[in-house]
Amino acid sequence: MHVEELAVPGALVLSPTQHDDDRGTFLEWFRAEDLRAATGRDLTLAQANCSVSAAGVLRGVHYADVPPGQAKHVFCPSGAVLDVVVDLRVGSPAFGRSASVLLDDVDRRAVFLPEGVGHAFLALAEASTVVYLCSTGYAPGREHGVDPFDPDLALVWPTTGRDGAPLELRLSDKDRAAPSLQEALRAGTLPSWEACAALR
Repeated sequence: MHVEELAVPGALVLSPTQHDDDRGTFLEWFRAEDLRAATGRDLTLAQANCSVSAAGVLRGVHYADVPPGQAKHVFCPSGAVLDVVVDLRVGSPAFGRSASVLLDDVDRRAVFLPEGVGHAFLALAEASTVVYLCSTGYAPGREHGVDPFDPDLALVWPTTGRDGAPLELRLSDKDRAAPSLQEALRAGTLPSWEACAALR
């Protein structure tokens, strides 16, 4: 497995070795020892999520309070999504910076997100499936979001899907009403770089 750090410190893209033959494909989409070697930490598994989205569905930018925070290991076994990582850690040298990775059923890459980092994805194909391992369980009172269209974040969302057809972006009411980065900063809901570093 090849591991590479993204422009957001601590966020990684993991490219597995795929074994193909006339029966199909085999790969290891998560290996604890590879993650430990790259990050110096283990991913405690508290919850595993599966999300299936129609083309054009945009989920996020989501993040959790720190502490306890929520690290994630994200994989797309079917379909295709543009996975986006945003540094929301106040005091981080990369605060506000983002990185995007195509996760799909061809390259079968995965993304690791440390605590305090925002996460979003846009489905580029029908029935795109995203599974992710989480270090803590879902807790509604500790979950937050930032507007994925905030000009300060300058996130670029594709206008066409994997098949070349135009995408009509669809968001939940909660994501559509999410505050801007500056509003979240003023409200004091964003995690701090120091609090995130203390978890490691």
